Amino acid sequence: MLIGIPKEIKNQEERVGATPSMVASLISAGHEVIVEHKAGTGSGFTDADYTAVGAQIGSADEAWQAEMVIKVKEPLEAEYHYFRPGMIIYTYLHLAADPQLTAAMLEKGVMGVAYETMVGRNGGLPLLAPMSEIAGRMSVQVGTHFLEEPHGGKGRLLAGTTGVARGKVTVIGAGTVGFNAAKIAVGLGAQVTILDINASRLEYIDNLFDGKVQTLMSTPHNIAAAVEKADLAIGAVLIPGAKAPTLVTTETIDKMEDGSVIVDVPIDQGGIFETTTHATTHDDPVYVSHGVIHYTVANIPGAVPKTATEALTSATTGPALKIANLGIAAAAKSDHEIATGVNTYDGNLTSRAVADSLKLTYTPLDDLIG
Repeated sequence: MLIGIPKEIKNQEERVGATPSMVASLISAGHEVIVEHKAGTGSGFTDADYTAVGAQIGSADEAWQAEMVIKVKEPLEAEYHYFRPGMIIYTYLHLAADPQLTAAMLEKGVMGVAYETMVGRNGGLPLLAPMSEIAGRMSVQVGTHFLEEPHGGKGRLLAGTTGVARGKVTVIGAGTVGFNAAKIAVGLGAQVTILDINASRLEYIDNLFDGKVQTLMSTPHNIAAAVEKADLAIGAVLIPGAKAPTLVTTETIDKMEDGSVIVDVPIDQGGIFETTTHATTHDDPVYVSHGVIHYTVANIPGAVPKTATEALTSATTGPALKIANLGIAAAAKSDHEIATGVNTYDGNLTSRAVADSLKLTYTPLDDLIG
C-alpha cells in the first residue's frame, strides 16, 4: 500500500502523523511511504531522517494521493479537495463536532478511521489516551499561566504561600484527562475537587490521592457549587465519538470571580461549558466571557510536538500496520479496535455516536463488510 504523511496545516500544529521509526516499520512490512517535505520538522524530524529509513519526500499533493493518509488532526476545508472514493484517512476526526467535514467525507466515499473512537480490549481508548494524558497535564500548566495578573488573570498562585490560602481547581471528569489534571494540580499544592458520574472511578481517585483530592458525584448542583468557587475550572468530559455534553451553565460562569480561568479540553468535541462558544488557536488562545478567561485551544498537545508525536505514534503504529497489510475491510473484520475506529465507510456513517449527534443515518459497519 502507498501511505502518505502530509504536513499538518492547523494553526500551530507541529505534530506529525508518523515518526521515522513508524515509517521504518511500515516500509519493513513492504509498503511505500511518501512524507511531505518538512512534515516532521516541528517534531524534531528532518527529511533526511525519513529518507534514511526508506521514505520518499514529496509535495502535499503527492502525499495526499496515497491509498492511506496518516495524520494527527482532522482535515481542514483547504484539504477537502484531496478526498476521493476509497482513500483511507487515519487520524483524529472528531466528526460529531464538525458536520461540514462529515458531509465532505461521506460525499466523497472516504474511509475515515478515527483515533478517538477506537476501543481497546479493556474498554479503554488506547489511541486517545496518550494525548489525553498530555492535555490533562497541560490544562493546569496553561491555567496557572493565565491566572497570572500580567496575562489577565486574578493573580492567584495555586500553591498559595505561608499564611495564604491555596488556589482552588475544579476538574469535571475523572478519566485520563481529569486524572492527569488533578495529578498536576495536587503536585502544585492546589485545593482540588474532581467530579464524575462513576462512583467506582471516584473511589479509585480518592484512594490513589490518599484524600488529597475532594471527590464529588457529578450532579448539576455539585458542578455549579464547585465551579463557582474555582480559580481554575477544567472541562475533562469525553463521550467517545459524540458531542460533549453542556454541563456548566452561563449562570454558573457569571458567579465565578473575575480573572478566573476555564480550560475546556474537549472543545474539539463541542466543549462542556455553555460559554465556550468556539475553539481558539495557540496564536490567540483565550477570550474573556462574563469576566472569566476561557482557554479553548482544540489541539492542546500540539504545543509540545516532540513529546506528543512520540507518544501518539507509539499507539497508532500497530493499527496502521494492520490496515496497510490487510486493507480496511479485512482489518476491521479481524480487529475490534480498528472496527470501532471506522467512522465513515464508502459513503456511509458507521459511528452510531456521530450519527446520533448530527442526526444522520447510521449504518452498522458489519452490514457493509460482511
